Amino acid sequence: MVDDEQAVLAVNRSYYDAFETRDLDAMSDLWERSERVTCTHPGWATLEGWGAVASSFFALFQNGAQLQFVVTREKPTVVGDAAWVSLDENLLGDQGGVTVAALNLFVRHQGRWRMVGHHGSVVQVGRD
Repeated sequence: MVDDEQAVLAVNRSYYDAFETRDLDAMSDLWERSERVTCTHPGWATLEGWGAVASSFFALFQNGAQLQFVVTREKPTVVGDAAWVSLDENLLGDQGGVTVAALNLFVRHQGRWRMVGHHGSVVQVGRD
């Protein structure tokens, strides 16, 4: 189980590396390409299906704003071929900083962990 948790954490970290470097190929490689994937960026409606999710990252990577993620409170859970990581995304960028509570979902397919869901919600000041 510890090896699975470490593998999931590695994929989870790769997600943030791809986001910071705006690497659409690396981001695409992390996700399952199916209609069952979902993604809720902070302040966005939930996107469903790989096409919509991929398009959202393409748009986000075009905006030119530099983002740095400092991930804290990272907690992996693995149950069979499903896993999730709850965490705080502490975002540092051109416009200041914000904390986003996030949940990333993964499934194991043919021995490889793939992201199938991301949900991020901005944490209001004074709440934890």
